[in-house]
Amino acid sequence: MIASSSPLSTLHLLLFEYINFTLIIFSTLFTCWFNAKSSDAFGTFGFDIHHRYSDTVKQFLNLDGLPEKGTVDYYTAMAHRDHLFKGRRLADSTTPPLTFYSSSGNQTYKLRSLNNILSSFHFRELKIHLVIHIVQLMCSLYYSVVRVGTPSVEYLVALDTGSDLFWLPCDCTSCTRSFNISEGSVSPLNCRYITTKLNIYSPGNSTTSKPLPCNSPLCGPTRGCSTSPNACSYQIKYGNTTSTGYLVDDVLYLGTDVVSEASVNVPITFGCGKILTGSFLNRYGINGVFGLGMDSISVPSLLASKNVTANSFSMCFGDDRYGRIEFGDKGSPGQQTTPFNLEQTDSTYDVVVTEIAVSTNVTNHEFIATLDTSLPYSYFSDPAFSFIVNN
Repeated sequence: MIASSSPLSTLHLLLFEYINFTLIIFSTLFTCWFNAKSSDAFGTFGFDIHHRYSDTVKQFLNLDGLPEKGTVDYYTAMAHRDHLFKGRRLADSTTPPLTFYSSSGNQTYKLRSLNNILSSFHFRELKIHLVIHIVQLMCSLYYSVVRVGTPSVEYLVALDTGSDLFWLPCDCTSCTRSFNISEGSVSPLNCRYITTKLNIYSPGNSTTSKPLPCNSPLCGPTRGCSTSPNACSYQIKYGNTTSTGYLVDDVLYLGTDVVSEASVNVPITFGCGKILTGSFLNRYGINGVFGLGMDSISVPSLLASKNVTANSFSMCFGDDRYGRIEFGDKGSPGQQTTPFNLEQTDSTYDVVVTEIAVSTNVTNHEFIATLDTSLPYSYFSDPAFSFIVNN
């Protein structure tokens, strides 16, 4: 994802015709990029990354019928998912228009929603037959299966470089403990529904769990103090969606880079999400969110502060919906890097884009972009958007 960090009045999602529907958007490939600081540590630790339509995610959720990569349904579902994400921190508008090209390449159709798309004369003119799957229940792009607690329990968490806190649904009074996801199209006549039960973290069931006291340095002046239990409270917002609860200490299991299939347990602080609102009740965050931002409460920062790893991490992706996240990875000698723009006030991973090239046409429009693992498409504001469209 590339997104301007300046206030935007309009965001544009570019989708082009590919046979019937081709995506030629600028997809960001995170091939080993790093946090800003470093420290002495031993080895690297991590776990596997899985695309939301990967076999691992399907097996974990007991799902069949999700669209195959490269199909019309796949790109349609991705566009639908991105539209539902409502441009977290990307724009004032909560309904960014989707933009499609005609086969002649000289007309752009900006459509407010997929309902409009399906009923649009211009869209029918493109001869694109789309079947929209009910995938908004899984509205993050990359996931990992993590194990937490003693005894350990598995959770399918969304990896998010755009936020800091790692949290799990936890003895919740308002959360989704299971959901129905459909196979097939949105037509009730063509759907069958599967109920998938979600794991819920319970501090009382883990012998290594304890609440984070309010006087902990990690609590900080911006957090409150809950009374039951006596622990540091938190609330994190994602647009109109929130996770509220208190912070706990427990153990997270990470794979090692030395022995295959081996794992170590490391102490970690994360959110016990008691009350979830908005889209977390039906479509986001499956089993929680794994925050990877730069703040001191993020997982990479916590591992470094405990001298478990260096304050760096890499995310590498292959072509088969499989990848790996490694904490403490400092890269290889001579590896090319792009520096982060650390002048921003938030804790997101921002870079300065100095030029864009479309074929032989080059523009030197400079802007700040945010790298975010949650979104599959690149978003541009003008003048960058107009340059791409016009060329």
